Amino acid sequence: MTSKEIALLAAKALDSKKGQNIKCLETGHLTTLADYFVLCTATSTTQIKALADVCEKMLKDAGEPPHHVEGHRGGIWVLLDFSSVVVHIFNEEARQFYDLERLWSDATPVDLSEVLTEN
Repeated sequence: MTSKEIALLAAKALDSKKGQNIKCLETGHLTTLADYFVLCTATSTTQIKALADVCEKMLKDAGEPPHHVEGHRGGIWVLLDFSSVVVHIFNEEARQFYDLERLWSDATPVDLSEVLTEN
């Protein structure tokens, strides 16, 4: 799978469990950390775990297991590192505090209209 396909599948997985404000940023031209960041907001610690679990399972089933997972115990932010794609799942307060969209404002937004369901 390409990095973009991984990012789109991650967004689709997050959407399947009602993740909110899902964004995908192409960052490969800005950093060596990852080609794409996928950002998502959850409404509770339970939903953060459910979102992380479904994202990990869907990508593992597609042959892309995570390289590393951080933050499961904290309950406010989970990071799933798939090497070329990093998925960030936040609660609302953490997402506002870290404000990765502002931090990576030079990144190119990816159109997710083909993979996200309409709410």
